[in-house]
Amino acid sequence: MNVIGLDIGTTTICGIAVDAENGKLLKSVTLDNDSFIDGRPFEKIQSPEKIIDKVCALAAELFAQFAPVCAVGITGQMHGIVYIDKNGKAVSPLYTWQDGSGNQPYENGTYASVLSETTGYSAASGFGAVTCFYHAKNALIPSSAVKFCTIHDYAAMVLTGRKTPLMHSSDAASFSLFDIEKGCFDEDAIGKAGLDYSLFPEVTCDFDCVGEYNGVPVCVAIGDNQASFIGSVRTMDGCALVNMGTGGQISMLTDLKEAPDNMEIRPLCSGKNILVGCSLCGGRAFAVLADFFNACLEMAGCEKSDNIYKFMDAALESAGESADPLVVSTKLCGTRSDPELRGSVTNLGVDNFTPSALMNGFLGGMVSEIIEMIEPTGCKVTSLVGSGNGLRKNLPLQKRFSQALGAQMLIPLNREEAAFGAVLTALVACGEKSTLEEAQKLISYEI
Repeated sequence: MNVIGLDIGTTTICGIAVDAENGKLLKSVTLDNDSFIDGRPFEKIQSPEKIIDKVCALAAELFAQFAPVCAVGITGQMHGIVYIDKNGKAVSPLYTWQDGSGNQPYENGTYASVLSETTGYSAASGFGAVTCFYHAKNALIPSSAVKFCTIHDYAAMVLTGRKTPLMHSSDAASFSLFDIEKGCFDEDAIGKAGLDYSLFPEVTCDFDCVGEYNGVPVCVAIGDNQASFIGSVRTMDGCALVNMGTGGQISMLTDLKEAPDNMEIRPLCSGKNILVGCSLCGGRAFAVLADFFNACLEMAGCEKSDNIYKFMDAALESAGESADPLVVSTKLCGTRSDPELRGSVTNLGVDNFTPSALMNGFLGGMVSEIIEMIEPTGCKVTSLVGSGNGLRKNLPLQKRFSQALGAQMLIPLNREEAAFGAVLTALVACGEKSTLEEAQKLISYEI
């Protein structure tokens, strides 16, 4: 028996087929998510129709090749919203987590800051409730809209024929205005904001089945951060998951009731929460540096290198770490609380302004931006897992994180961690595995 996992990311859409007995990856297919469409200059929107067409084709392909299938799990990009009509059809673009509506000026601040001050909830641009708040104040909510949900909730609706979304708490909390302890949206806070409570979707904190696709149970969609945690961490207690992709994240199981600055507490399942710190630039910082080196080659009349990282790795290995290092802040895209913040390079001297010193500085900045988030929490890290291409392909960065956190970094054998996490939740939802912990025994690490 096999199980299917689907992951709807911002730039790619992935589908995997996995053996439900041993966790072996049978096939992985990744498609470009080329669905961005034009909007206002600050909007980052995608076509839900184009996304769903690819998701449905991918599901059909995997079902045809790997029947019998016992369950389908779905995950995807958090925070973003799409409006749905009474027939369960999308009536708006997908406003992604990158949408800048919340940063637009409003009253004595921005839409995000005013919503936060009004309700007492942390709210940043790109969060679903913030985007809805902007739309409500500017009469932009479609007249036929009766609900909004994530794109992966919408995918679950289309696959199962549902007319209304059922949202997992892992995604609901990413919208803001969500009471984690009660496991529901805060109706009073929504009312204070002047928003229509009926637009907010029904929520479950369990791995429920939302319907069937070709007679096979489909698990409620979950947020990609939690899915990556579930699909990467075999033993959750004391384990820190560091993900480096387009952005960067550190996630840990937590008993904290309040998150420190620049961190969030996000629901996982069955009353368990994770503490999450996010860097907006993350692994992209090293890619920006690689582009800079290629630009230097072009300036010197040379061709760009198709494999610049190979030369960067070699230079790092031969140079080692400097006794007088450059100090680099890699907040090149700001932070959620201060989107206007930018990075910096300090401690420049005549002897340490070299390519290898700059690379080491960037690595140090990428690690520091993550580590400085968890230091105030007092959380004890007993094991460490790394995921995302920004870590898988960067051995020096893996080494830096291991040194900083005092634990060897394990890398999951399955490269599609979020899709694999969706697979594990689906196995619980359909009853193939009795607990999440039992399902996580299927996780393997690179040797």
